[in-house]
Amino acid sequence: MLSNSQGQSPPVPFPAPAPPPQPPAPARRTPRAQFPQFHVKSGLQIKKNAIIDDYKVTSQVLGLGINGKVLQIFNKRTQEKFALKMLQDCPKARREVELHWRASQCPHIVRIVDVYENLYAGRKCLLIVMECLDGGELFSRIQDRGDQAFTEREASEIMKSIGEAIQYLHSINIAHRDVKPENLLYTSKRPNAILKLTDFGFAKETTSHNSLTTPCYTPYYVAPEVLGPEKYDKSCDMWSLGVIMYILLCGYPPFYSNHGLAISPGMKTRIRMGQYEFPNPEWSEVSEEVKMLIRNLLKTEPTQRMTITEFMNHPWIMQSMKVPQTPLHTSRVLKEDKERWEDVKGCLHYNKNSNWATWLIRL
Repeated sequence: MLSNSQGQSPPVPFPAPAPPPQPPAPARRTPRAQFPQFHVKSGLQIKKNAIIDDYKVTSQVLGLGINGKVLQIFNKRTQEKFALKMLQDCPKARREVELHWRASQCPHIVRIVDVYENLYAGRKCLLIVMECLDGGELFSRIQDRGDQAFTEREASEIMKSIGEAIQYLHSINIAHRDVKPENLLYTSKRPNAILKLTDFGFAKETTSHNSLTTPCYTPYYVAPEVLGPEKYDKSCDMWSLGVIMYILLCGYPPFYSNHGLAISPGMKTRIRMGQYEFPNPEWSEVSEEVKMLIRNLLKTEPTQRMTITEFMNHPWIMQSMKVPQTPLHTSRVLKEDKERWEDVKGCLHYNKNSNWATWLIRL
């Protein structure tokens, strides 16, 4: 039986919280000097009152992330729409929320509005209220544009937005570890909507070189060092950035499985060896400069891979308004292979330390 603190049954399945003492707020964290326009909040304040005091929780499922489902909710006072993610309270969930909170001041990262600690089915849960991103996923937006061609300049502008999110994360020593199109959503359907990075279920703080050990990944975007037993660092995000850039410029991934598997032995080998091509006709109009940028992102040796600072300083990114508006094959290819992309989006997340696997489904 679900109940709030007065023993009454609430209209939605989020009863009032248990009354443990308020934990101390974490120490202030300050971003590095290259981001003076951002201000990391002084501490994550977790609210202990019932979320239904402040929000109307609906049964509308917006999506399923790595560590929990996302529901549509409304602020009772303002009627503004938000997204709610529910996680079972544990150290891993607290780490996800804290890292996301620290990062959410970046304009290209989904913003956390409130965090609650409530009871659900007798267990403590963390309820994360986030801004609602109504514009859809990155690739879906390109697929649905009709006859209007997707251009190289648009690809450059998109990569700049994603790069700004990664640059901010890396500046505060956070590796996202799951950078992929399904985690890149637009704020609205409008042409000037902002692209934002979501889902911090795999995110981890990395304060030193090669400090990450757990192989967490989505197969099509995984860096070669994550597949092996060796330690790795936040440069794994740069590899994922290279894969996304490759797809944006042609419509298909550089590494894929031909056997209906999430990741095949042959695909693993090609990733580890860095074996991919730039076949025509999709790449015939793309400049050698852009291909070299991708090559520098898809270096199999992490120490040779382009850093986020180098990426953001590249002319193709820094001067995106000067990039030619060359029509690309991307929209057509993504549309023709839509069913296959749905399979790719359903690829298994892998976490060696977990006894279960989660299929990511965007609804």
